[in-house]
This record gives sequence, C-alpha cells and structure tokens, in this order.
Amino acid sequence: MLDHLIKGATVVDGTGAPARAADVGLRDGRIAVIGAPGTLTEEARTTEDATGLVLCPGFVDPHTHYDAQLFWDPYATPSMNHGVTTVAGGNCGFTLAPLHPDRPEDADYTRRMMSKVEGMALKALEEGVDWTWSGFGQYLDALEGRIAVNAGFMVGHCALRRHVMGADAVGGQPTPEQMQQMLDLFHDAMNAGAWGLSTTQSATHSDGDGAPVASRHAKPAELLALSKAVSEHEGTQLEAIVAGCLDQFADEEIDLLVEMSAAAGRPLNWNVLTIDAAVPERVPRQLVPSERARKAGGRIVALTMPILTPMNMSLGTFCALNLIPGWGEILGLPVPERIAKLRDSGVRAQMLRRADSKEAGVFRRLAHFGRYVIGDTYSKENEGLSGRVVNDIAAERGQDPFHCLVEICANDDLRTVLWPMPTDNDQASWALRAETWQHEDVMLGGSDAGAHLDRMCGAPYTTRFLGDCLRGRKLVPLEQAVKMLTDDPAQLFGLRERGRIAEGFHADLVLFDPDRIEAGPATLVHDLPGDSPRLDARAIGIVSVRVNGVETIRDDQVTGAIPGIVLRSGRDTRTVSTR
Repeated sequence: MLDHLIKGATVVDGTGAPARAADVGLRDGRIAVIGAPGTLTEEARTTEDATGLVLCPGFVDPHTHYDAQLFWDPYATPSMNHGVTTVAGGNCGFTLAPLHPDRPEDADYTRRMMSKVEGMALKALEEGVDWTWSGFGQYLDALEGRIAVNAGFMVGHCALRRHVMGADAVGGQPTPEQMQQMLDLFHDAMNAGAWGLSTTQSATHSDGDGAPVASRHAKPAELLALSKAVSEHEGTQLEAIVAGCLDQFADEEIDLLVEMSAAAGRPLNWNVLTIDAAVPERVPRQLVPSERARKAGGRIVALTMPILTPMNMSLGTFCALNLIPGWGEILGLPVPERIAKLRDSGVRAQMLRRADSKEAGVFRRLAHFGRYVIGDTYSKENEGLSGRVVNDIAAERGQDPFHCLVEICANDDLRTVLWPMPTDNDQASWALRAETWQHEDVMLGGSDAGAHLDRMCGAPYTTRFLGDCLRGRKLVPLEQAVKMLTDDPAQLFGLRERGRIAEGFHADLVLFDPDRIEAGPATLVHDLPGDSPRLDARAIGIVSVRVNGVETIRDDQVTGAIPGIVLRSGRDTRTVSTR
C-alpha cells in the first residue's frame, strides 16, 4: 500500500525534461511509482487531486547559515515555506562546533562572533541554543531527529583554529604540532559526517571584538593542507570566501582558490557573483578561477542570486554601510558622536568620496542615497516620511540627498530603517544574468538564509524566481528554472537520490500553483528568542512541501512534522571528483 498518492499533477522532474501529467505514489519516504494519470491501481492511505498544480523536487539551498536557528526553529523558516527541503550550512568559515571542552569561554566568543559577522541576534544565540557539544559529531547528533528540513554542514575553519590555538587563533600561526591537531580534528569531523571545509579570507569578516576572524590569519600552506585532507573523505566539498568575491578577484586570490580545489580534487563554491551591466568586466574576471581550475584538476563554482534581495540599512546598527571603506570607524562611534560626525559637511563629503571610489568595490551601489526609501521611523519630526523616496524629500528641503538622509536618521537617534533601491534592475543587467546563468560553473544560490536576519531576506529567492519565470521576465523556461533550484545543487553536492522526481528517490517534493507562485514583501517580525527581530516573507502559491515523504508545509503553514535528517558525507553524499 502507498502512503500517499498525488494524482494528475504537472510533473517537472528536475532534469530539465518537458513537464508531463502524472500520478506519483509515495511509500516509506521515497517515490515508489510514477505513472500516467489514472494508471496507478495500488491503494493509498491518503490521496490528493493535484490537477492544475506543478509537482517538482524540493529546492536545495546551497548557501545558508541555519546552524543556530534550527535549534529554536526546526522548520528553517521561511526557507521551507518557500519550498526548500535541503539546506547546506556551516558556510564562510563559521560554525558552532567544534568547541574546546576545557574552555567554556569559547562558546561566548563564538556567539559574539556569529552575532557580528553573520548578523544573528545575540539574545537568540544565548537563549535558543544549548551549546552542550564539544566535537563536530556531537553538534550533528544534537540536531538529529529534531529538524524538519534535510541539512548538511561544512566545518568552519575559524572553529578549528580556535579549538586548537585558543586566543592565538586570531593573529597567530599554528606550530607543526598544532597544525597536526587541526588536521586530526578536521578528519574527526568529516568521519562524523561533515561535508568538508569552509573558510574566509574576506576583509569584511571581523569577530565580536572587531578583530579579523581566525581563518583570515591562515597562510596558503595551512589552507592547502586542510584542502588535501578533504580529498581523503567520500562526498566532501570546499567553500571559500575571499575579499574579491565582493567585486573582482586579485591574482593571488585566483591562485589560492584554484590550488585549494586542485589539492582537494573536489568542487569549491564561493558567493556571491554580483551581475551588473554597469560593470561589464566583473563577470569575466570572476569566472577566471573556474576556467583555470578545470585545467588544474579542480572545479570552482560561483553562486549567484536570481533575484534582487530585499535588504534594509540603518545608520544605527551594523550593516553593509559599515563595510564601505572609511565608514566603519564613523558608524562605530557612540550614537551622539556618530550624529555629530555625520552632521559635519566635510565628513560627509569624505564619506561620499570613499563610497564612490574603486576601493569600495560592489559597495559603490549603496552610495546612491537619493534612491533610498524611508522605512520605519520613530520620531514626531519624521511622521509621514515612511515609504517616501529620499530624493523627493531632499528636493522639498533644498538639501543634497545624503544630508537629507542623515537629518532624518538623526531625528530618530539613527534608528530609522532605510531601504536602498537597487541600481542594477535594468533590462541590460537582467539580460546579462540570463546569459551568465548558462555557464557550467555558475549556480543559483547565496541566500544567506539564517543570517543577517533583520537586514536582508534572501530565503524566498526560490518562489520569487519561479514567479518571475512564469509571469514576469520569463528569462528561462519553468523546466530549466526548476533544474537550477534542484538537480544542479544536488549534483554539485553529490546528494544521493535527491534533486529529482524519479522512482526510488527520496520524496522531497513541492506542490505549487503556477498561476500564483510568488514571494510576498519582506516584513519585520519579532519571533526570535529574546523577542529579537528578523525579516520574513510569505510564500504565495505553495500548496504543499514534503520532506522524506512527510508533509511539512500546507498552504504556507508548518504542519509540525520534523522528518528531516542530518545529511552526512559519504552516507548521504557521493564524491563529486574533479579529476
């Protein structure tokens, strides 16, 4: 007997093949049988009529930071609401394990680092996670049996360094004995099911004390030794961030990424490839590592988002504005001093010069302050400004846009929420994206779901992209769009029997209405531990989400079921060799 029968669905199977009408029967968490409508005669405990609906594989998000959130939110919201059934975590060199059992202060250091570098609310990290593990395997075990999505995790280089070197991980170099300890610890993690190594060399990544995070102090020999260790385990990967990921790679960064992938004999992915027709030289430069890696026996994959991610800013809290060269030292001052500096016309002029310089890289896009929309305000002086464009307000006041924005924010003691309007929403940029997506080493992803919770909302990229493909720009056909969200990342990670609708595959499935599929607007909600805020967006047109055959979402509401598993390398992933 079948557990469930989905009748008359339009099946888009993830391979890119044309959609077809079919009945799909599920049993024991897998797809048991697929047949033409009305041809399946085996009885089923439950059935549903899916006429007019699309059935596709569950979406695989290749770049998330759900490492902490899954402890208080096993449903990985809002990703699962938007059809994501598998998430890859432990990215950018940051993980909650391993932790040294004899140094309880390491947990506090990790919480403060994650709060600063990944925008996770400190209260949520303190109240929502029990921090009882030491080894990476214990961390994975702590999640087993309590999550609704499938989740796999890389090992963060920062945690490895901190465990072995303690406070010397920031600024120091490992002795030969410490390097061996780091390798032993890393092998233990991969033996327990870790997916491989994640690391960062990005200048934007600082810990809770404002110092460069531990992995930024690693020299190439250390990175290559860890990469080689990856090659000794089945079903493993690399993920790396360098400063050039934000704009254009330096020659030495290209050399490093190519050597890491070649040493591991495994794919390396990085994020995020920003595609903008106003900077036509960026995409060719960012794909040089991919071309060189294939010649060197490696593979390097660039992640890129198929939507413009809703993102807010503030002059009062840490956000992307702090990463503009020269801005961090001003925006890091106590609020009264910060306001005084910002009201100094000479300081503002210098800030604008730095923001529009080549050294600002991709952050130059944030300097068009006239295009910002005012969000939430908190003072009588700012009543009626929410939803208005700064350019319009500045024209009424006879001020330049940045001065106008500063005065609005100062009225709210810098609490004002700001929404920058994208500068790359033009037809030429979208045409360049569609072209770039066809490259063999470019893959959709980079949502950062689970991180930067009150600043950006990348998790709904799946539904927003499908809605755009069906009713918007129609840059790719539905079948190709589904493949890009399912089979492509499943193949990169070597997921066993996931990413397609095929007999014998795990029943990770999404049933949606093609006439309605979309993501609602990003809204700020306070539902994290400690009443901390985050951005959320409603899933529209998602009828049902199933993970391992069990329904986890019905009409954008979680069912309470937790059928997800921790995906462990080797057991749940096969080796994707580059040699």
